[in-house]
Amino acid sequence: SDGYNVPASYTNFDDGAAPPLRTTAAEEAQEPISGPRDSSSTTYNVPDSYAGLDEAADPFPVQHADEESVYHDTLERIRTREWPSEEDQPTSPTLQEKPPPVSRLLTQTYTISYLILFSILGTLARLALQSLNTYPGTPIIFPSLWPNFAGCLLMGFFSEHRKATTPPAPPPSTTPNKKPSPLHLGLTTGFCGSLTSFSSFVRDLFLALSNDLPPSTPRNGGYSLASVLAVLITTLSVSLSALFLGAHFCLALAPFLPSRSKTRYLDPLAIPLAFLAWLAALLLCILPPTPSWRGAVAFALLFAPLGCLARFWVSLGLNGRIPSFPLGTFTVNIAGTAVLGIAWDLAHVPVGGTVGCAMLQGVEDGFCGCLTTVSTWVVELVGRRRRHAYVYGGTSVGVGLGVLVAVMGGLRWSDGWRGLECV
Repeated sequence: SDGYNVPASYTNFDDGAAPPLRTTAAEEAQEPISGPRDSSSTTYNVPDSYAGLDEAADPFPVQHADEESVYHDTLERIRTREWPSEEDQPTSPTLQEKPPPVSRLLTQTYTISYLILFSILGTLARLALQSLNTYPGTPIIFPSLWPNFAGCLLMGFFSEHRKATTPPAPPPSTTPNKKPSPLHLGLTTGFCGSLTSFSSFVRDLFLALSNDLPPSTPRNGGYSLASVLAVLITTLSVSLSALFLGAHFCLALAPFLPSRSKTRYLDPLAIPLAFLAWLAALLLCILPPTPSWRGAVAFALLFAPLGCLARFWVSLGLNGRIPSFPLGTFTVNIAGTAVLGIAWDLAHVPVGGTVGCAMLQGVEDGFCGCLTTVSTWVVELVGRRRRHAYVYGGTSVGVGLGVLVAVMGGLRWSDGWRGLECV
């Protein structure tokens, strides 16, 4: 069968790794029934450096005793288990497995190509959802809610689908095959991570605090606090619900979904498509930005892969350091929020005219939107022990909002903001 010589650290991303809610011995002894597992599907030789990817930790969002039998676990326990190194593999010619036909370099190239392509598509989908849901009389006045809902819905779907299409490890091993495919990382880390945006969510929290969400009317501080709580509770509740809803959709559609052995043929197409998509974004930025909104969208698509790749590599290096606290996702979410605050202030001074404004909007929507993620964040909240989840979630929101109060609040409550020149 086809095999990828995948870098082994793909197991440290939390995207697509939301753990089930409980574990029983009876459930561990049962055989999953959510869909056929294709024994001919691709196997992945994951590099050790990918051990920080929580998407590959192999817990899943939902579990029902009558529908699914999966190993319920927490990301803390998964992170503290010993991951077998290459030195631990058998060296005897009779025991050593045949090397996968796809080289490690090519597998990494597939992964990076998928991340570039799906980050552009995810950013485009996020901007489209925000535009479609910005109209007079809309019941949802903060535009980041719908992309976060859609991204978390797809994250739950892809997480559950990976379980149904991941073949069991060959005997005598009792450990499930936890190596993610390049396409899975592209869909979860790339598309879902770029469709959702933690920095936009925290920006809306600050705009609710400063009374800048439309319609803006005079009010006292108590109403501002109520507005912040409304944005926080609504976004968190909707995102968590969407994660479970997406997994339920996958369970319902499992018999009709393609297996990994069928989707692996898409890998060679990822490289040219990613290159052409990024080149098209660059050409759109070079052409005159008419109408004016096109410039901001083009710059967002140009900067999107940079943010997505930065999140991928930071998560590789940091997410596995502290099992109870995903340091990589926290770092990119706070850093992206800070950069968004700086770009927002510069765009509302404003400086640089129409092109400078469009570029700053592209940094906010493209680089910061893809550098930060809500879909991975809620997966990590679901996957950790309750106390750790509250600490991690509260720290992320508190620090992120504090950063924007310092960065955006200094200008908002002193000289004030001016209108954008590119809208």
